[in-house]
Amino acid sequence: MKYSAILFDLDGTLLPMDNDYFVRYYFKYLARAADGWGYHDSERLTDSVWKGVAAMVKNDGSRSNCDAFWATFSELVGHDATGDIPKFNDFYATDFNLAKAATSPTPLAREAVRIARGKAGYVILATNPIFPRVADESRLSWLDMSCGDFDLVTDYENCSFSKPNPEYYRQTLGFFGLSPDECLMIGNDVDEDILAAQSVGLSCYLLRDHMINRSSRTFDCPGGSFAELVEFLGAL
Repeated sequence: MKYSAILFDLDGTLLPMDNDYFVRYYFKYLARAADGWGYHDSERLTDSVWKGVAAMVKNDGSRSNCDAFWATFSELVGHDATGDIPKFNDFYATDFNLAKAATSPTPLAREAVRIARGKAGYVILATNPIFPRVADESRLSWLDMSCGDFDLVTDYENCSFSKPNPEYYRQTLGFFGLSPDECLMIGNDVDEDILAAQSVGLSCYLLRDHMINRSSRTFDCPGGSFAELVEFLGAL
């Protein structure tokens, strides 16, 4: 086998989407649900969520991303919000699925993962670990897939770093004792999926269908459309 592991990003990669549009779309449903839990100020809710996400992005490995998020969120909303975790999880299992309308699921996702399974010892869903597992399960279900299709799914409970911190990739590979030079990362975000992964030694493939390059940074790796990705994987 050429690679010991093949890693896939989810949002914008396996699950085609305009990330900014998707987030705005699903936040409408989150605000509606949270209003029933006492979070009546939707702007404050949104700001608190985003600052909680920022705390996960800045996480230094000293605690789980889950703990980083809820500590920050609780401080900003003015009470210990951890008692509401089951309510948020229920949202991600139910109304969050309405946000499928803001994505463009493709059967090529299943095909890419199927091919990768025959090309590497491990197939990892290297989605930015800022969501609970239930939200990953919901988004994968839009692709007729599940977390069980992967050897590892990174989420906010099992990770203590986030993209674009290179330590996220070291931690992810560390679950299986993998060397970066044995692994391939596939993603659509130049900063988070390509440059961060390359900085620790992974090979990369840039999916260009919904490419994100916020800082117009230069990069050097193979890339192409989803159909071209499937061909690339088949030729490994």
